[in-house]
Amino acid sequence: MSSAGEPAVESTPVAAWSVRARSSLAWKPLLPALIATGIFAVAIAVWHIASTSGWVSAVFLPPPAKVAQAFVNLGTRGYVDSTLWQHASTSLWRVLTALLFATLFAVPAGLLIATSPIGRGVLDPLIEFLRPLPPLAYLPLVIIWFGIGEPSKVLVIALSMIAPIAISTVAGVRSASDSQVNAARAFGATRLQVLRHVLLPSAIPSILTGIRIALGTGWTTLVAAELVAAARGLGYMIQSAAQFLVTDVVIAGILVISALSFIFEATLRLTERIFVPWAGHR
Repeated sequence: MSSAGEPAVESTPVAAWSVRARSSLAWKPLLPALIATGIFAVAIAVWHIASTSGWVSAVFLPPPAKVAQAFVNLGTRGYVDSTLWQHASTSLWRVLTALLFATLFAVPAGLLIATSPIGRGVLDPLIEFLRPLPPLAYLPLVIIWFGIGEPSKVLVIALSMIAPIAISTVAGVRSASDSQVNAARAFGATRLQVLRHVLLPSAIPSILTGIRIALGTGWTTLVAAELVAAARGLGYMIQSAAQFLVTDVVIAGILVISALSFIFEATLRLTERIFVPWAGHR
């Protein structure tokens, strides 16, 4: 019953369904985060039970509390003459420097492959040659040519990043429709203007995807690159700890690499949402 002067609120199955639908839509953006949090909590619980109940020896799988203590020790006392921050910053410098050089080479190479028959004939075989090669295959050759200093480590990581970025750039340029290109040409756009205002904006989402893939490849290659005459770095720390079965330090190093990779991934996704709104995010 409604009071005098107030419109009656209609209560129908359709109205009730509409309220429930709006409520479910409000929870929908939070659902992936809630699922991820639940899976993470279950994984930590299983890890704790397995390492403390004797299912797995604590030498091979130390409990989460011991790994947390390892983080504290790495941050204060360090390991192999460097703190965790020093190891992480060195590895970050190598990966980001390699990413910069790889992007500066791979994006123009992808544009040339996609737009020029000459560029495709010159650069496409090089990209296809690098793409299937594992970094450990050419690491000894790079060391012979460039020594065991920082340039060889950065070069190995950069070489592993070039192919994903270049191939994604080619795919992005080719995703531009003929109607867009023809419309630009009909308004008198030059080849450079078509490239700048049509092809490149169309390729940016694919380029960012290629950079995300390349970062994963770069972190994988980092561990191999830091095996050779490195005195600092997350890969070097992990390998040094593994030789003496310091498993808590090994796991701590793996978690740091994973966390850094996740931060880069989230940053690139946010950048894509902000600066590439035409990519059609869901």
